[in-house]
Amino acid sequence: MAAKSLVIVESPTKAKTITKFLGKDFIVRASMGHVRDLPENASEVPAKLKKESWARLGVNVDQNFEPVYVVPKNKKDQVKELQDLLKTSDLLYLATDEDREGESISWHLREVLKPKIPTRRLVFHEITKDAIQNSLEHARDIDEDLVRAQETRRIIDRLFGYEVSPLLWKKMAPGLSAGRVQSVAVRLLVERERARIRFRSAAYWGVKAKLQKPGAEPSFEAELLQIAGKRVATSKDFNPDTGKLDDPNALVLLDQAGAERVVKLLEAGPVSVKSVEQKPFIQRPAAPFVTSSLQMESNSKLRFSAKRTMQVAQQLYENGYITYMRTDSTSLSEEAVRAARSLITAEYGKEYLSPSVRTYETKVKNAQEAHEAIRPAGDKFTSPEVVQASLGQEAFRLYDLIYKRTVACQMADARGTNTTVLVEAGDATLRASGKVIEFAGFLKAYAEESDDENQSDQVRVLPQMAQGDGLKTLKADSLERSTQPPNRFTEGSLIKELEKLGIGRPSTWASIVELVLNRSYAFKKGTALVPTFTAMGVVGLLEQHFANFIDYKYTANLEDDLDAISRGEEQSTVYLKAFYFGDALPGLKDLVQHGEKEIDPRIINGLPLGEWEGKKVEVRIGRYGPFISDGERRASVQDEMPPDELTLDKALEMLETASKEPESLGLHPDLGMPIFLKVGRYGPYVQMGDGRDGAKPKMASLVQGTDLKDVDLVHACKLLALPKTLGTHPETNEPVIAANGRFGPYVQSGSETRSLPANLSPIDVTLEEAMELIRQPKARGRGGMTRQQTSLKDFGINPLNSKGVKLLSGRYGAYITDGEVNATVPRGSDPMTMTPEQAFELLAARAQQILDQGGPEAAKKATKARRATKKAATKTAKKTGKTPVAVPEEVEIEF
Repeated sequence: MAAKSLVIVESPTKAKTITKFLGKDFIVRASMGHVRDLPENASEVPAKLKKESWARLGVNVDQNFEPVYVVPKNKKDQVKELQDLLKTSDLLYLATDEDREGESISWHLREVLKPKIPTRRLVFHEITKDAIQNSLEHARDIDEDLVRAQETRRIIDRLFGYEVSPLLWKKMAPGLSAGRVQSVAVRLLVERERARIRFRSAAYWGVKAKLQKPGAEPSFEAELLQIAGKRVATSKDFNPDTGKLDDPNALVLLDQAGAERVVKLLEAGPVSVKSVEQKPFIQRPAAPFVTSSLQMESNSKLRFSAKRTMQVAQQLYENGYITYMRTDSTSLSEEAVRAARSLITAEYGKEYLSPSVRTYETKVKNAQEAHEAIRPAGDKFTSPEVVQASLGQEAFRLYDLIYKRTVACQMADARGTNTTVLVEAGDATLRASGKVIEFAGFLKAYAEESDDENQSDQVRVLPQMAQGDGLKTLKADSLERSTQPPNRFTEGSLIKELEKLGIGRPSTWASIVELVLNRSYAFKKGTALVPTFTAMGVVGLLEQHFANFIDYKYTANLEDDLDAISRGEEQSTVYLKAFYFGDALPGLKDLVQHGEKEIDPRIINGLPLGEWEGKKVEVRIGRYGPFISDGERRASVQDEMPPDELTLDKALEMLETASKEPESLGLHPDLGMPIFLKVGRYGPYVQMGDGRDGAKPKMASLVQGTDLKDVDLVHACKLLALPKTLGTHPETNEPVIAANGRFGPYVQSGSETRSLPANLSPIDVTLEEAMELIRQPKARGRGGMTRQQTSLKDFGINPLNSKGVKLLSGRYGAYITDGEVNATVPRGSDPMTMTPEQAFELLAARAQQILDQGGPEAAKKATKARRATKKAATKTAKKTGKTPVAVPEEVEIEF
């Protein structure tokens, strides 16, 4: 067999697309991402290194920070396949993505495969025939400087996460994590929440009037601006921390009486035009998308999370529809400019074409992640309808955004006139503003505020007016208003702030947001990111003891240092030594050791709310989550309570409620013990006994779907009697038992177990009904139980694939399904408050994950392999009498 060239990319989709552009002399295979990395847990550390003091870090901090790289078990088969293919190849091309991460993957592939044939690096920013051919003609060596920069980032993130996180476990609570960039992002959320907590609302009044020039259309609205020449105070004039005016002498703070006086002036008249000012304006199109602007605009217009945006963009890129999606460059190639300008002339006409080619300067000082903005691929842009037919609705919506933004950036300016009219009534002056778009220009294709191609050329039109014209008041209202706390960050605005501060890079922003949510440091309230009390506590600790490492400027400078390493201007080892051991400032190692000695958990875990009757009331970060304490009483805090809503009064109310003895349902008729109905962290339950006699109270969870109002003494006694024997199996003489277990109610006889359907309760099920269930064959699925899942919520029809989506209760918790794809509800999320959009997004993300892993068939094979492995382990355990012990994994802290 003739030797062929082996081309390695990251994913099967990318491999499939590239194969179309290469001839029979090429074999294209996917590495499935990184083929090796730092050890994820203790079991992956090589045996010869386990006794080293630095082994848990996976980095030899004593020998120039040499990393320990291992091939994970789930990648060994993939590596073996690539090694086998390499034996029959005469040339190896490494065609991973063109950013630092892609360069690093190529380097790791070379180090693992150890090719004895020529090896070249292919770089392209779009997957088209011309781009692939051009990359083959300009193949290069691996850029060692880029690799060192990425490796330095990886080591820094590992050292920070693996040194600081254990400190949080010891001083605060198990399972917490710290990340070099993650913690800085959490700090932004916490500082905004602190501003909301400090915020003091202020009330003020205004006046709005609906006016008309007699004999002219249309009517228009005006708002009160001045009284007797002094500007009327608005929300921007108040200090948010005090609720007082910043400059009370220069402003009029209108009260209700003053507002109603102005209303009477408007109603009584005369009302006339004081002045008219018209100014022409020119609006220029925005630059084509870079990663951050795409994530922000997608979040705003499409309601896609940053993670989902990048998943869909990856799909578009790997199928050859857009250029590489991790970039901070706003430049366009000549080919892209020609394609856009040709399309504008054909679809909109020459008058909508910018007279000259527009160029956009990249604001990022060292844009190096890619060489071009995100745009439709090729020298002729694929129409959005083609993408919709090929990849579906989600891909279409994102591609449509990219397509229109790219086209718009080469279109003519929008032109129009802004008009400001001042109206007077007695000593009151009102202002009305209008806007007329005389030539839509690029707005015909794309507007950042709205994406309506058929928008009117005129908006907020005012009638022709001149100074002295009389006006008629159609309606006047006094309006009570109040200042509002600063808005929380959304995913889009957080990414915008990180970019503004110079923190992170295009390849990391989506990961940062995802990490913050997955680490339970924040939750979503609508689209807003709300930090948890745990996040407040962790940030407080880091600010006190690791101030430099979570300083915004320091973190941004670190990115600059990594850029310098990528250009070969700085040495990685020098930087790592300063980071870990210190130079002018203390290093990470010293700060961790100092924190071990100095951090007092009693102090650091308290978030004060105020004082009451001489007692300090605070939220404390406990081992099992936050709780309120006044030194004597305690009350649990709900997982998703926004910190700014927990006032001192609210905390005292919660303490009072928690300190009350639960109301007894009565005494057990046979045992004479009190029975209580309680609601705990995991839901409602009944409890018999109060523990005062030293005996452990008996508890029983309510059957799912039981209304609390229906729980009386009789019902509680029946629950506490579970499990109960219904009778004897007529064929096996085994007892038939009804119970309410961890995964819901069920009946059992011997080794036969069946879940009870939603219409049968273990309290009321009869022997005959139980026997009918047991005689039914086991359904395939988890545990082999005939489980009729309870539908908890119906999200309606998913517009992306026209399938019905529901929330079901499964054996391992709630999950979302459309009948084909199942998505687990993320830990810490309340599935009952989830919106349809969030449910659709989770399903789409899971579907993409299945595709990335090789499609449904590969997922089935992986599941089958896992089950076979588990079955073999169980057999071995039975033979040897030993139970296999799972090695606990140490979670990777930072990306």
